[in-house]
Amino acid sequence: MDQKQSSEDYLEAILVLSERLPVVRSVDIANELGFKKPSISVAMKKLREKKLVTVNDSGFIYLTDAGKAIAEEIYERHTLFTKWLTKLGVDSTIAANDACRIEHAISKESFEAIKKYIKLKSLF
Repeated sequence: MDQKQSSEDYLEAILVLSERLPVVRSVDIANELGFKKPSISVAMKKLREKKLVTVNDSGFIYLTDAGKAIAEEIYERHTLFTKWLTKLGVDSTIAANDACRIEHAISKESFEAIKKYIKLKSLF
């Protein structure tokens, strides 16, 4: 997994967790992604350096505006591809796994064209 994809996965996880939990901590991200806490600490340091997250004195992790924008974009791609593949008959677990790979590889232009097509055809 490259650094860009890894960062996007962390940001997406923080977004999803922030919708479920009152606050997001490193341990929550570790549990969500199945990673060890030291890996999360290293990743959060890199995301802080890129100004994509902030971490307060209590260890609560928040997305910055820039981090939230990236997370929302990735999550939208993930959701659309998961729904679309499932609608096409792909097993939901396989669809989610495939969506996770596609969401990082597709260009913005291609994603927008696919999204427009799906909405135009009222596929879901």
